[in-house]
Amino acid sequence: MRKLRRAGLVLLLVVAAALLVLPLLGQNDKPANAADQAATVVAGDDAAPEATVSEAAKESTEAQAGAKESTADNFPPILFLGLAASLIALFFAWYFYRAMMKADEGNPRMKEIAGYVREGAYAYLKRQYMVVAIVFGCITILFAILAYGFGVQNKFVPFAFITGGFFSALSGFIGMKTATSASSRTAQGCLQSLNGGLVVAFRSGAVMGLTVVGLALLDIVLWYIILNLIEGAPTHHTMAVITTTMLTFGMGASTQALFARVGGGIYTKAADVGADLVGKVEKGIPEDDPRNPATIADNVGDNVGDVAGMGADLYESFAGSILAAAALGAALWPVIAEGGVNPVNAVIAPLIIASIGTLLSVLGIFLVRTKNDKATQKQLLGALSRGVNSAAVLIIAASYFVITEMLPNNFGVFWSIIAGLLAGIIIGKTTEYFTSDDYKPTQRIAESATTGPATVIISGFSTGMISSAVPVITTVAAIVLSFGFAGGFDNMALGLYGVAFAAVGMLSTLGITLATDAYGPIADNAGGNAEMSGLNKHVRERTDALDSLGNTTAATGKGFAIGSAALTAMALVAAYIEEVREAFSGLQKLEFLPGTEISVKTASLQDFVAYFDITLLNPLVLAGIFIGAVMAFVFCGLSVSAVGKAAKRMVEEVRRQFREKPDIMKGKDIPDYGACVYISTRGAQRAMMFPSFMALLVPIVVGLFLGVAGVVGLLVGGLTAGFVLAIFQANAGGAWDNAKKFIEKGNFGGKKSDAHKAAVVGDTVGDPLKDTSGPSLNILIKLMSMVSVVFAGLIVGASPDIMRWLGILAK
Repeated sequence: MRKLRRAGLVLLLVVAAALLVLPLLGQNDKPANAADQAATVVAGDDAAPEATVSEAAKESTEAQAGAKESTADNFPPILFLGLAASLIALFFAWYFYRAMMKADEGNPRMKEIAGYVREGAYAYLKRQYMVVAIVFGCITILFAILAYGFGVQNKFVPFAFITGGFFSALSGFIGMKTATSASSRTAQGCLQSLNGGLVVAFRSGAVMGLTVVGLALLDIVLWYIILNLIEGAPTHHTMAVITTTMLTFGMGASTQALFARVGGGIYTKAADVGADLVGKVEKGIPEDDPRNPATIADNVGDNVGDVAGMGADLYESFAGSILAAAALGAALWPVIAEGGVNPVNAVIAPLIIASIGTLLSVLGIFLVRTKNDKATQKQLLGALSRGVNSAAVLIIAASYFVITEMLPNNFGVFWSIIAGLLAGIIIGKTTEYFTSDDYKPTQRIAESATTGPATVIISGFSTGMISSAVPVITTVAAIVLSFGFAGGFDNMALGLYGVAFAAVGMLSTLGITLATDAYGPIADNAGGNAEMSGLNKHVRERTDALDSLGNTTAATGKGFAIGSAALTAMALVAAYIEEVREAFSGLQKLEFLPGTEISVKTASLQDFVAYFDITLLNPLVLAGIFIGAVMAFVFCGLSVSAVGKAAKRMVEEVRRQFREKPDIMKGKDIPDYGACVYISTRGAQRAMMFPSFMALLVPIVVGLFLGVAGVVGLLVGGLTAGFVLAIFQANAGGAWDNAKKFIEKGNFGGKKSDAHKAAVVGDTVGDPLKDTSGPSLNILIKLMSMVSVVFAGLIVGASPDIMRWLGILAK
């Protein structure tokens, strides 16, 4: 009966997907409306006689007035695939959640421990959301002043910003709610079989993955519909306004994600480091031993950092890639219209690819399972890869059909999608190689533990640094190939559109990719629950196998996130220039030299680059590059330092309890878990503010004092330094963690050996790198880009006067 029900659900999904793709037929037959044909005449003939231009402009105005009477062209039928895909994703998220809640939660002790963790997680998120709500309120007021007081922002920007933050927070909350309920059920599933635990943990992680993509698609589609209804018939100008306004929704998501990632990362690693250093190293007790006062805080941290924080993070990654590609698609309006294709297709095509990828992710989730209770990590990875790879192969076929029908004259974009997908797979496999204990790099780190903590640190750092080479080279290749395939060497705007599409391709199957990431913290908590509940040894062995796999898949997920961030951030730099164009819309000409002028309407991306002298010979650009690069390092330093300070307080508290309550070690006294939860909560709330505000304010300050050229330099510097630094930290931390687990399996002396103690030290060094500063960098990169886009009007309007006053710009 269960197999029949599962087959029916899969068949329903496939039929729904097939029916939803049917509207693609004939999509490319719809021409641009009359208003835009007339506008193309005006924009495309800069040297036309004055009378001809005036007549064309008059015809354009009349055509636009007539077009506003009907909004049929605003909403091609295929657009509603995005809405349907979001609803299907949310339905299956609910379905998997209900299935998880029906699973056996275990004995009363298991339920009690899960309750402690759930209570602590809710308490932390409540405090975090209160702080973030105040920040959002202040920023919204600022946007309202800029929009309604000075007129330098679209009037819907404040509302878009709020919804982006709200849905990002909601994604994280739903994921955490699911994870805190799934841990004891996963432990109970492992009591029966390895597959039982894997299915519960993975499908609980799928709730997070499908919720993230479902809410992101829903928010994007609803904002697109609302703004189109208000702006009227689609034109080059209205589409540019709509897409740049929607980027503000991305800024809201990024802002919330940064607070969630930094705050949650500080919380979880402060507790983890404190628990490991005192419990494992000093007292020699097992991980998650109920006698350790920090163990509940450690398990709470897994949920608020690795689940709630990660959900908010990848929500903004997914939404940001779609919005960046849509903004560049709007900039291509005249190019697409010349080919006789509906220019709206270039705006919504990224959404369609992501929607189909979401449907295929649901299909892939049903393929993940293992029948071997003695499965190695490689076999478990194979079980997960089966679902991920199936979705990836199917999205390639679907993308071919979509691009052929929607953008037939720009088919090179299809190969850009392939480049992004392949880059994501290569980055994932590279991460797997450098962080899984089935391979030599992690095993060498474990072996170096036999000579002490110092060699563990040296080996881990070198492994992390070397591991950054392949992902960086792969991303560079993806950028060049996607740029060239889309026609970038003939038309830069088309090439950058291809780069943006590569990011969409990389994240198109995020629904299942994120499920493989989110299940890791659930398995980790399940191991803690099994240890504290005193379950049989084989249960802990099974949860440890799932947890070790989770470290690798988490590092893989971080690789996908930072890889897509690099591609998206590059596209956002181009989107920033397009927003600068909108800020110049009140002018008729760009004056380069006396007597050398170019129409703002017809000016290309290269023209604006030349106008602002965005070259390496411009000291403003170089200054921005250095500031952007040091931003990545300072940001990491602040977040790692915050973990160190909170961990110090945690170590002191755990030592105090062991010293003042000696019966804790005898199992006759109960530790004060609440005191450790409070230390992590307080440390995270205080320390997350300054790094987050720095990411919001620096782009504005640089823009006001160094102008557009300085901002572009800032974004380039932050992207290059942050990208490499993030990969290094994620892989080094993952390798240290799995090296410790490799020793715990009985290698090099096993648990409680000197090698194990040395490996624990390496793990504690890697924890804040892989779970706090590293994953926060991809948000930092994109948030700086989005802040720059949103505040482009203010920078263009105010920076010239400030720069002249400072003597940076000639008077």
